[in-house]
Amino acid sequence: MILSRVKPAVGGETSTSIGEKNKRNKSKLPRLEEYLQQRDYLGALTLLEFQKNIGEREEDADLSIGYCAFHLGDYKKAMEEYKSMTNKPECPAEVWVYLACALFFLGLYKEAEEAASKAPMSPLQNRLLFHLAHKFNDEKRLMSFHQNLEDVTEDQLSLASIHYMRSHYQEAIDIYKRLLLQNRDFLALKVYVALCYYKLDYYDVSQEVLAVYLQSIPDSTIALNLKACNHYRLYNGKAAEVPSCMSWSILWWFFIFIVVNVTVHCINLSFLKDKVSTLSAFVNNTLRCFNSFACGSNCSPTWNDVEEAYNLIQDLVPTTPQEYILKGVVNAALGQKIGSRDHLKIAQQFFQLVGGSASECDTIPGRQCMASCFFLLKQFEDVLIYLNSVKGYFYNDDTFNFNYAQAKAAIGNYREAEEVFLLIQSEKIKNDYVYLSWLARCYIMNQKGQLAWELYLKMGTSSDSFHLLQLIANDCYKMGQFYYAAKAFDALEKLDPASNYWEGKRGACVGVFQLILANKEPKETLKEVLTLLRNSGNPQVEYIIRIMRKWAKDNRVLLS
Repeated sequence: MILSRVKPAVGGETSTSIGEKNKRNKSKLPRLEEYLQQRDYLGALTLLEFQKNIGEREEDADLSIGYCAFHLGDYKKAMEEYKSMTNKPECPAEVWVYLACALFFLGLYKEAEEAASKAPMSPLQNRLLFHLAHKFNDEKRLMSFHQNLEDVTEDQLSLASIHYMRSHYQEAIDIYKRLLLQNRDFLALKVYVALCYYKLDYYDVSQEVLAVYLQSIPDSTIALNLKACNHYRLYNGKAAEVPSCMSWSILWWFFIFIVVNVTVHCINLSFLKDKVSTLSAFVNNTLRCFNSFACGSNCSPTWNDVEEAYNLIQDLVPTTPQEYILKGVVNAALGQKIGSRDHLKIAQQFFQLVGGSASECDTIPGRQCMASCFFLLKQFEDVLIYLNSVKGYFYNDDTFNFNYAQAKAAIGNYREAEEVFLLIQSEKIKNDYVYLSWLARCYIMNQKGQLAWELYLKMGTSSDSFHLLQLIANDCYKMGQFYYAAKAFDALEKLDPASNYWEGKRGACVGVFQLILANKEPKETLKEVLTLLRNSGNPQVEYIIRIMRKWAKDNRVLLS
């Protein structure tokens, strides 16, 4: 009867041959252990769920499903699996710590601590409680769990991660390097080392370490993004362009993590999504010019940018060096905009706090902070001590060169300042009045008044061009470059006849005449000086012109 119900096999196969074939196919199915050894958690999970559906459950299948879901990043599924197991009377005690780990990765820290307290003592439980103590900012418990850590890979990796999150990047690097010496096949540690070097602003070192990893894993999304960030810092934005295959969501979160440097755990993510573009745009502008107050001029960003940025971070209680730096930059910009000494003092204190801390004093950000602190105090000799110590890492960095050149010029080292100013490639900076005024001053102090005058001619008519004229007129006069001083005073007189620029113009024109008499200026220049004098309606003009024309006649200098 049973055999009669079996349909004829295709190709004439008997039911016996079909059964044998099914048995052979079943024996060819990969085993769970093979998937796990290959770290193919998706394949393992698929097999486990298939077996569950057909009633062929592996031993400890629930534990294995939770384990695979956890390693796939599906912490919610892992949590649900482990939680269902805790409701069973025969639940293994260690499931509680597995549940706690899933809750931790879901951000449910209180619930994770409660679950972990029900688990027996184990190295995993200690590591989890160690991280929870950090999340709760409980230093006493943190040190207690720290003392229970052993010299094993898992515990040391956990310790390194805490060091990283507390901005102790060098300590994290030391641990990772030691582990790499013991386990040379742990290539992922090279990414951690590279990221630590990035956070320390050692971008070239980060790139070297990262290159080793990318040789083995060339399509790593995280490594490629970190490489792009290093390229951006070392060279420019064009060199940092990432492959088009990178998903926007990955780049968005990486942007938040690396560029803005605001720790996610203290900011509501929906709030951050709306505001991060405003904050990042402000930071990009402000980092370029917040030191430019030394020139006494206004600079981007606009007032609205500054106000929005200040409102955004006003209630942020800084806990990391990056947050202190961010608050320092914003306060410095606001202080410049509204002329507030209080905000400038707050900024100076934030920078000094970071730069003077034991963990940051020997890092590149720490030294930049001390440079910024002394910049705000107008102690430019000290600024240069710190900038000189890190300039090797910023040769092509326009923002660094801009501030470095200003400090050089502020102490009177105009020759080197001019060289550094001319290294800047950013058109936005090169069109900024702060840049133009400093470069013009450097030209004049280096006896290149003609180049300063050419800068003015390229500016067109604006309030900034008027201010640059004043600078050229006064600095050229001071440095004995009377010809360009006379031209600048003449232009000022035309733009503002009511002001008394005549005295400066008269002195400059007489100065040019004296240089001609001393054979330090071409005689032909006298013709243009007479033209400049005739542009003034002052009664002294005719007397001065008469003396100059008489000398020209006596010395056979053609004036027509």
